[in-house]
Amino acid sequence: MKKNMKKLLALAAAGVLAAGCIALAGCGSDNQSSSDQNSNSTATAGDLGLIADGTLKVAVSPDYPPFENLENGEYVGFEIELCEALAAEMGLQVEFVPMQFDAIVPAIAAGGQADIGASGFSVTPERAEQINFTSTFYVDDQAVAVMGDSPLASDTSALNSADVTIAVQSGTTGESYARENYPNATIQPYGNSTDAFAAMQAGQADAVCTNMAVVNKMISTAYNDAVVVATSATGEEYAMVVSQDNAALLAAVNDALATLQANGTIDQLLETWM
Repeated sequence: MKKNMKKLLALAAAGVLAAGCIALAGCGSDNQSSSDQNSNSTATAGDLGLIADGTLKVAVSPDYPPFENLENGEYVGFEIELCEALAAEMGLQVEFVPMQFDAIVPAIAAGGQADIGASGFSVTPERAEQINFTSTFYVDDQAVAVMGDSPLASDTSALNSADVTIAVQSGTTGESYARENYPNATIQPYGNSTDAFAAMQAGQADAVCTNMAVVNKMISTAYNDAVVVATSATGEEYAMVVSQDNAALLAAVNDALATLQANGTIDQLLETWM
């Protein structure tokens, strides 16, 4: 059943790509047959405009557990395993390209470094001006954490004070949320969420604001002496990012995500990592 479904998806994707070539007159006339050994791949590497044939290069900021992290030299996390399953569904190998979070969207928009980006991206209008979002696969909210012995643990109204510093990860919705909701506080961006929590623990910041899944993971694994003092049901939808110049890859990724959702793979990964 699964094999037949993949074949149907492959035929559907091929039809979409063929229609796109006719409408845009941008595809070559030398339609080469795929030499991919995986006969169930969604489309050939050439069709998808990949940087390297047969490989899906994924830009990640591996400092955002439980979505992606680097442990003992290995990439781990929900989106890491999701991208591995995605590439397998598409008949491709996967290669992770590490970079700072706020550099990923510009890199995907410019092209040449990675094919897609997957690093806990919330769907926002500002980002959509530069890239295309795939189908969404997770919804999260915002949270604020402080050290358990901080006066802020019992008086959250003081978060919006001039003498309070809130650490955030640069370029994230956590930064935007903190600036909007705590305008009197000093909002201090860091390159990654690990540095933001480390700064709070070291007394260089009074609080951290970021997505709830990240806050919960950080507290449960590394910062047990921190507590969540505020949450907000922002309902942020997570998706991967693809160049606006590569509609074929966007369609193929969405087809593969739909299959992974239908066959329960995404639910299994969420259960494992969330």
